[in-house]
Amino acid sequence: MTDFKKRVEALIQRHEELLSRPNLPAEGGNGIYTKYQNPIVTAEHTPLTWRYDFDEKDNPYLMQRIMMNATLNSGAIKWNGKYVIVVRVEGADRKSFFAVAESPNGIDNFRFWDEPITMPDDVVPATNIYDMRITQHEDGWIYGVFCAERHDDSLPGDLSAATATAAIARTKDLVNWERLPDLKSRSQQRNVVLHPEFVDGKYAFYTRPQDGFIDTGSGGGIGWALVDDITHAEVGEEKIINARHYHTIMEVKNGEGPHPIKTDRGWLHLAHGVRGCASGLRYVLYMYMTALDDPTRVIAQPGGYFLVPEGWEYVGDVMNVVFANGWIADPDGKVFIYYASSDTRMHVATSTIDQLVDYCMNTPEDGFTTSASVETIKRLVAKNKKFFNR
Repeated sequence: MTDFKKRVEALIQRHEELLSRPNLPAEGGNGIYTKYQNPIVTAEHTPLTWRYDFDEKDNPYLMQRIMMNATLNSGAIKWNGKYVIVVRVEGADRKSFFAVAESPNGIDNFRFWDEPITMPDDVVPATNIYDMRITQHEDGWIYGVFCAERHDDSLPGDLSAATATAAIARTKDLVNWERLPDLKSRSQQRNVVLHPEFVDGKYAFYTRPQDGFIDTGSGGGIGWALVDDITHAEVGEEKIINARHYHTIMEVKNGEGPHPIKTDRGWLHLAHGVRGCASGLRYVLYMYMTALDDPTRVIAQPGGYFLVPEGWEYVGDVMNVVFANGWIADPDGKVFIYYASSDTRMHVATSTIDQLVDYCMNTPEDGFTTSASVETIKRLVAKNKKFFNR
């Protein structure tokens, strides 16, 4: 065996050890969900055939010809009995693309399908696409709604000027995708999610109107819009159903994560909130619930964050960030929450429908002032005295 072949075999063995590594629950926790010791997908999990040229003549040094930088912000769906995530993979060239990875248990042994997704372009091709939300709609299609980024040609001299639109595609097998026209809106849209059911016979979208590519400006929070024809989707009337608030985790902006989960108590929503701090923008996750008979009516919203970057999750390409746009609820009530840390790697946290509903319904809401927060704590202290003063 040549030295080149030995190096190839060693490379394949190390990769297989990474892919097959068990993922155990992390110690401690908050009783709401369980985190796990290892990320589920990293750049190193991407197939070797995407990164290496295994022809010894063309690549005698066994170099990575195409490097991968990050795996993040994945949509999720239970498909053919497997836990499937549609991963945003970012190459060393800063371009993102979508690729499917699947696991038998939703926690470890995630393996990518052979090739990335070939996503057709809209009439005006995008420079970059990312952050797909997956919705298995009652119309029979699986929809992917994602951000399409293009240069803002109204500012030709500014290479950082960009526009964001909500792109829409649909599929029946997660392999072959039909691209529909981008969602038309009066404002830019980066975080748009399709509701899984018709509402009044129409398609329903959770939106996030914003004045610019990064800044929300006058955008007030998570919006709601009904669309007659998803093949020519256009936002007409748009109302804010979950607003931003001063001096909260969602002061700068907020956005819907994956589509909500339907329970017998209401719709469970997972969202992200953003605030400014000395180190930049801090992204956290939070939850709220809306009514079954009116998905726009908030019936519960725990105060503060639900999940934040902890330990080494804080470190990465864009530090102090967690982001989620995919979760899976099993028929037995177990919920798999897929989240990215610091725009670098994918993780999973597990919970149950009962735990998440309990968390939403029985956690105090944000009173929006220090005095209100103190009074909330004092009420809990008073309630607990009978258990400790015996």
